Amino acid sequence: MADSSALKTLGPLKIQSIADTVFDELHQQILSLELPPGTKVSEAEVAKHLGVSRQPVRDAFYRLSQLGLLLIRPQRATVISKISKASVLKAKFIRTALEVACWKLVLKVITESQIGELEDMLHQQQASIAANNQQLFHQLDDDFHRLICEIAGQGYVWTLIREQKAHMDRVRFISLTIGAAQKAYEDHIKLVEAVRERDAARLEIVLTEHLGGVEMVLEQIRAERPEFFEE
Repeated sequence: MADSSALKTLGPLKIQSIADTVFDELHQQILSLELPPGTKVSEAEVAKHLGVSRQPVRDAFYRLSQLGLLLIRPQRATVISKISKASVLKAKFIRTALEVACWKLVLKVITESQIGELEDMLHQQQASIAANNQQLFHQLDDDFHRLICEIAGQGYVWTLIREQKAHMDRVRFISLTIGAAQKAYEDHIKLVEAVRERDAARLEIVLTEHLGGVEMVLEQIRAERPEFFEE
């Protein structure tokens, strides 16, 4: 079983942001599988590796457990949770419903300047694919969808989605390592085209297929990496 040696040492931190910084670092390493499912972690070891006190680590552990990414068990080792198929499918359903609503609102309010901003994001995504940088593409992918919620005037929706999609994100990240980034990028191009043309029907079809892609690769990944998943 993997240990926590993959953790990185953080640079100087501002006192008021230590808890958030620790959470963000652990969250990113879990989603990118630098800390894979089943990894044992402890407050003391993480605090030592990150160069912080135990309290912000304790706070981060609690927040991660609330997202379903960390399994805290009294008198037993704390471990990175395994990926739940049920949680992935639940997140996909919730995310699709919320994002379809946001994208439809976008059709009514988006400006040429905002379309240009989305197109700039597409160029950045293309560059990240060319550089084979999956972690950057994952972040740019999130930024793209978050911006849609903000353009729709429903920025809080992305917060709701982020709280639900932790298990989904780990499957998405694995899929990026097996070539799914190019397909996601091409879907994003189609979405922006549908927005520019104000084509609501095409938009919903492309978006539903795009977000449903995680379900298509789920079984393949489970077959290849069964140790990452709950039985």
